[in-house]
Amino acid sequence: MILNGSQIILECLLEQGVDTVFGYPGGAVLNIYDALYDYSDRITHILTSHEQGASHAADGYARSTGKTGVVIATSGPGATNLVTGLATAYMDSIPMVAITGNVSTDLLGLDSFQEVDITGITMPITKHNCIVKDVSELADAIRDAFFIANDGRKGPVLIDIPKDITAAKCEYEPKKPKKHVYSANSSEITAAAELISKSAKPFIYAGGGAVSCDAYSELAKFADIIDAPVSLSLMGQCAFDNSSPRYTGMMGMHGTKASSLALTECDLLIVLGSRFSDRVTCNSDTFRKAAGRAKILHIDIDPAEINKNIAADAKVHGDVKLILKNLNEMLIPRRHTEWMGLIAEWKKQYPLYQVSEDENAVLPQEVLETLNKLTDGEAIISTEVGQHQMWTAEFYDFRNPRSFASSGGLGTMGYGLGAAIGCKVGNPDKVVVNCAGDGSFYMNMNELTTLAKYQLPVIELVFNNSVLGMVRQWQKLFYNNHFSQTTLEKPTDFELLGKAVGIEAMTIRTKSDIRPVLEKAIAINKPVLINCIIDMDINVLPMVPAGASIAEPILEIDK
Repeated sequence: MILNGSQIILECLLEQGVDTVFGYPGGAVLNIYDALYDYSDRITHILTSHEQGASHAADGYARSTGKTGVVIATSGPGATNLVTGLATAYMDSIPMVAITGNVSTDLLGLDSFQEVDITGITMPITKHNCIVKDVSELADAIRDAFFIANDGRKGPVLIDIPKDITAAKCEYEPKKPKKHVYSANSSEITAAAELISKSAKPFIYAGGGAVSCDAYSELAKFADIIDAPVSLSLMGQCAFDNSSPRYTGMMGMHGTKASSLALTECDLLIVLGSRFSDRVTCNSDTFRKAAGRAKILHIDIDPAEINKNIAADAKVHGDVKLILKNLNEMLIPRRHTEWMGLIAEWKKQYPLYQVSEDENAVLPQEVLETLNKLTDGEAIISTEVGQHQMWTAEFYDFRNPRSFASSGGLGTMGYGLGAAIGCKVGNPDKVVVNCAGDGSFYMNMNELTTLAKYQLPVIELVFNNSVLGMVRQWQKLFYNNHFSQTTLEKPTDFELLGKAVGIEAMTIRTKSDIRPVLEKAIAINKPVLINCIIDMDINVLPMVPAGASIAEPILEIDK
């Protein structure tokens, strides 16, 4: 059949199973939006307040559903507003396809109105990108984009389409999406199984790769078979049930003492889908020393990550889910009673806790633990970046796969509310909460209007301490209490702000407010803004200073 470029785009999206896109219209994508008008019964479009919010929404949608997030933006500033969202998805290996418009092909390279070389700009932060200058190549470019975004280590792909290409016509023939085929080296798996079988103190550390390939069930079974404790990175938070006795907490800069002790005492560290970022190792040299005599088995789909930051004694290159399935079939169940007893003792000896001299002060730990109880750990939680992000990972028990969305690699303040929109659109029956700090909140509060427009029942929980908390914590520890430009003290009235944009607003001022406010926010099933007032001197602990050994976390900080 003969279709124009815009119709081809939408037909290809339907081929790929896309039913939801996020975006913002503009001149260079008018043809696409005109076609979208006719496809509105098959493809839902969510109009955000800003293109960056749309990119984060597509990202959150992808993380929480396992599908590919799709975002559309116009040329020039519309396209450049996607850059932070693309970089966020790239650092965290999130499958996303961005479709940008551009000026007509005859105007390219002439500094035309709203012209920008978006493929050049985004080359370092996408798995692949291209500009389509021939309508006959458009369908295959879109199909390739979806395949690449989801093949191997996942990530974002951008397709730039000049305006005249979206209007040009050509023959379109439907095609079924290509399937992804994975295999693993049997000799590597056999060697790994032998190494695991000889271990008396195995310790599993899983990262975002275990989430990306949906290895939740396989990981739980694997941990049971080899009778091992499990630690997770920030990106791996929902890869394993946080309420399990096996779970030791996070590893790394803000990891638990139990996890750091397990690292120093284990004889085999089994790494699943993690790149050993500096936030985990703190210092690659001291990390290897902290691991002592332990051997390291690294399993990852990206061969470039193996031996990049930390040298491994053994490796298995391939899909984590597939490899764990193979290992689970090969391994004979074992019991390490003494080792697991030691883990339990460390967890009891070094619990995570927050205290305040004011008995009525609101502690983030109590807020998050109450939220956890009220939702039975079933909510989907997104976060911004900062102290609240670490508190959420520490004190909310993630029990289900794809229930956590947070910017781990890039650390994008302003990510969470857009992501929460995507999470809610993709999971309408789930309670969705975005945990924010007031610093991040001011970067994306415009997206509250998106919640209001669609009446999306997302809870925006703002831990309001009137400072940039994480930066202030570093200033306290390493910059002689020089709180340079980290005190916000903005006189925003959250109650009036909520009313102004058309959503409910509530305030938590004391301990007695925590439960009733959260109960009401969940029960009313509407978009809600919660202003949770906390003390500016509540810190994120434990904490390993940059460059220090992971084995020696700071457990207390004087005010």
